[in-house]
Amino acid sequence: MTTSTTPHPLFPGFDDLDLGALSRRTGVKWARAVEAGALPSWVADMDFPVAPEIRDALKDVIDRGDLGYPNWLGGTPLRAEFARRMSDRYGWQVDPADVREQTDLIQALQLILHLGTRPGDAVVIQTPNYPPFLATIETMGRRTVEFPFVDTENGWALDFDEFERTLARNRPKVLVLVNPHNPTGRVHTRGELERIAELAERYGLLVISDEIHAELIYQPHRHIPFASISEDASSRTVTVTSAGKTFNLAGLRCAVLHYGPTDLLAVRDNEPPDLYGAVSVLGVVGSLAAWQHGQAWQDTLIRVLDRNRARVYDVLTRALPEARHHLPEATYLSWVNVSALPVDDPIDRIRRAGHVLVDGGAPFGKAGDRFIRINFATSEALLDRVLSGITVALTGEHPDPAAPSTELDPCTLT
Repeated sequence: MTTSTTPHPLFPGFDDLDLGALSRRTGVKWARAVEAGALPSWVADMDFPVAPEIRDALKDVIDRGDLGYPNWLGGTPLRAEFARRMSDRYGWQVDPADVREQTDLIQALQLILHLGTRPGDAVVIQTPNYPPFLATIETMGRRTVEFPFVDTENGWALDFDEFERTLARNRPKVLVLVNPHNPTGRVHTRGELERIAELAERYGLLVISDEIHAELIYQPHRHIPFASISEDASSRTVTVTSAGKTFNLAGLRCAVLHYGPTDLLAVRDNEPPDLYGAVSVLGVVGSLAAWQHGQAWQDTLIRVLDRNRARVYDVLTRALPEARHHLPEATYLSWVNVSALPVDDPIDRIRRAGHVLVDGGAPFGKAGDRFIRINFATSEALLDRVLSGITVALTGEHPDPAAPSTELDPCTLT
């Protein structure tokens, strides 16, 4: 069996990943990679095992046979736990009565747009952005208004003068705010959030604030919930988050929404109770275990990702000096501008010549053209193989001739 095990892993459980075991996973990240004979560095799933506390909590439910109808007449216990976590981590006081559950962030966005807008309404969104968000706005018949980040010497920035002109020209009804931002890895400062809040109030915007990456932030940066900025910001913001991103639980399908607009919450609660689905017992149990008992695992995760983001930055700066990129302030994703390289389709080239799957390009919006997104949430050894494959594909030169091949043979990884 082919492995990527290091003799003495720096972070046991994170750096001693087995390539054969990973390749047998049936989730989309590895299944599509094995089909393509490539290493996956694309969709935002991590390769690390489930935190022991979460695994034990899920196993306990199954061992008890406690998978019948849940006793959640007053809502799941995630409502109170979310309020406690927001208070403890950010000093943001939340009433659990204003919290609801949905299966994931995409459904949450679709629900809020369905309840709070009509076809033809304009929705302003920072670009580049998460492709399913952009696709949602388009397929729901809303009008997408892109507000691009600006690439500066000091990192990704917002041009607020242009933002105000965009708002005045298009008069959107909704702002989709992604903070921390996917894919650039930017964490908005308090000053930036205050300016956004001022503009949201002036132009009467409903704000949908995606904060799912809030607990994947690197020092000295800090997350500030947008709804905590002011009383007005709170009253117009629906905050959406989940334990799924930080603890790699996307398949459990469980997210929470805090409704600042009381009228929108009333509209939601007047709908048939199960019209928009319901979260599962395992989704709630796993999320509770993550938030209540997963801190030690999360602390180690941040150390691993902090090391890995530096590794990506250092290797690409040396091996691809023409590529432009910034050290991400949050997330486990690097957003790299490869437009200066003489490659027509960098994503296809990396797959074919480097045997690595990456994301990027037009699905992230017009501002995403000629960019690649690299997922670095994997072991040190696998990350080096990913970076070697990208370098080989884009330059034809191998940064480390002794490194193993990045090509996967599906026949041998079973």
